[in-house]
Amino acid sequence: MTATHPNADPAELAKFSELAHRWWDADSEFRPLHEINPLRLEWIEGQVSLAGKRVLDVGCGGGILSDAMARRGADVLGIDLAGKALKVAQLHTLDAGTQGVRYREVAVEALAEEAPGSFDVVTCMEMLEHVPKPASVVQACAKLVKPGGWVFFSTINRNAKAFMLAIVGAEYVLNMLPRGTHEYAKLIRPAELAAHCRAASLTVDHSRGLQYNPLTRRYWLDDDVSVNYMLATRRAVEAAGA
Repeated sequence: MTATHPNADPAELAKFSELAHRWWDADSEFRPLHEINPLRLEWIEGQVSLAGKRVLDVGCGGGILSDAMARRGADVLGIDLAGKALKVAQLHTLDAGTQGVRYREVAVEALAEEAPGSFDVVTCMEMLEHVPKPASVVQACAKLVKPGGWVFFSTINRNAKAFMLAIVGAEYVLNMLPRGTHEYAKLIRPAELAAHCRAASLTVDHSRGLQYNPLTRRYWLDDDVSVNYMLATRRAVEAAGA
């Protein structure tokens, strides 16, 4: 792996590395990830059973989703470019005794060149809005999954409502996330992400919105993708030689 990562923002990597030691503190800045993890895990398993599957978690951070998928019986590889977060993930695996999960510091594009078509399932959650070229990540995810396999994405819509709720509300009013976690210009509309998927021979099978009530502190899934949303996609079987 080279010292430079053309599709990584050094400021983003530094930001998450600085917070790495708090990743598994459910009352820290990462509390929202802990609270939504059961929802996104159940949604993924509603599309494909994870047991016995080879799974890649792109942008795994401290391993919250990776660890949970391994506990469902998947053979999980979590990758990230934030080295401190990966060390936290590895330490948590040892501490919790989780089987079937390992971590590696590598760019998804580099792994796609190294091991194309190697995974039954690829997840890329809360990551696309933090990279300079999200389409490149989508292409790499599509290359890494087996023909007919599943690729799951989650990110934030780009519109006035998302700006008010996901940035102003979550970061500046409710202090749910550190200020500066998200940049409005990097947010991605569902139509844009769907276009990236089609260009990568991924068919969008299902979409789901993630909602939050600050009074009850409850999260839930529905069909409203106006703020936080997830896409379930599948690689076309005929894309085997792509």
